[in-house]
Amino acid sequence: MSESRLQAAGRPFAHIARFYPELTAFRRDLHAHPELGFEEVYTSGRVKEALKACGVDEIHAGIGKTGVVGVIHGRSTDSGRMIGLRADMDALPMCEDNDFEWRSAKHGLMHGCGHDGHTAMLVGAARYLAETRNFDGTAVLIFQPGEEGFAGARVMIEDGLFDRFPVDSVYAMHNWPGMPAGTVGINRGAMMAAADRITIEVTGKGGHGAHAYLTVDPVVVSAHIITAVQSIVSRNVRPIDAAVVSICAVQAGDLGAMSVVPGKATLVGTVRTFSSRVQEQVEQRLAELCAAVAAGFGATAQVKFERIYPATINTAPEAQFAGDVAQSLVGAHNVERNMEPSMGAEDFSFMLQKKAGAYLRIGQDARGGAFLHNSKYDFNDEILPLGAALHAGLVEQGMPPAVQAGKPETRAVVSTAS
Repeated sequence: MSESRLQAAGRPFAHIARFYPELTAFRRDLHAHPELGFEEVYTSGRVKEALKACGVDEIHAGIGKTGVVGVIHGRSTDSGRMIGLRADMDALPMCEDNDFEWRSAKHGLMHGCGHDGHTAMLVGAARYLAETRNFDGTAVLIFQPGEEGFAGARVMIEDGLFDRFPVDSVYAMHNWPGMPAGTVGINRGAMMAAADRITIEVTGKGGHGAHAYLTVDPVVVSAHIITAVQSIVSRNVRPIDAAVVSICAVQAGDLGAMSVVPGKATLVGTVRTFSSRVQEQVEQRLAELCAAVAAGFGATAQVKFERIYPATINTAPEAQFAGDVAQSLVGAHNVERNMEPSMGAEDFSFMLQKKAGAYLRIGQDARGGAFLHNSKYDFNDEILPLGAALHAGLVEQGMPPAVQAGKPETRAVVSTAS
């Protein structure tokens, strides 16, 4: 297995690059054995084995069902500081369309978002931190289940994650095919949008399609609702605010009954926003608009608005710090500090609601043109050492060793002063 061609500066990267082949083999094994949220039995088992082999001080399993937490103490813990690093472990319910040796061995399941790579990067950081312990404090490595729609971060928190491991700050990163390998993106505010589910139940009056005048057709009402709700963003939300309202599924009647007007129709979709003010505004307007449109046709409409994931919003000091750490590894020209936020969602948001921290994107190239959640997607193993080094750098530079003999410990830090 060849060495990674990706280069970066600093002691963590050079150290971790030496065991790049082992990290690659570990990542590909996880890719071949994908598991859905809260079913990550094999994955969490492999993580526990790896952490034990790395010499991690404490391994805690079963937090948030299948979550694992590793604890590594620095050369000293006099600072009392504690930094958390998080990686997600779960796969997606989709079929893989690749033919390499490590493709999914489970039909209908696939690591189509790179969580196998995220897990491997954090394992790499664990090995480096356990071997070097060049920090003063405690590193908490959080291997989280169920990010893909199961709110595993929230479940871990409810299971006492931050009560048992009261970190001062917490960090996570996600691979991003739209960025070149060797680059890192971040900003000082919103990185990902809130994701809400909307269900609209339209009730009319069914009947014979040949005598539609005797019915209250929920299909027609639904069509008008679909069009009308698009005005919420364009006519109610300020242009400087971001929001998306998408109706993604409609169910009404029976495809085999061409002449039967159904009595009900169901519409399902999603709302994406960055601020709670806009989120509440959209929720209110959806209820008002759907009810009014339906009433105009003699029907009724009920809107169920479910808040799934909150917006992922970095805290400014931690985002600045994470950008500095990234810069020390790849140089200022490879760090985008004003990364455009995505309307996608991420349950790391629950952790950022409880703790200061930051969420980063690490470039990995669009291999074969495949983006995330694509059946041809695969994680780029060449960024494993960089991702692991970035995790490690957050710990080392966030909890530097105490001054010894009047001289500070040498660390690879690039000044960002201007």
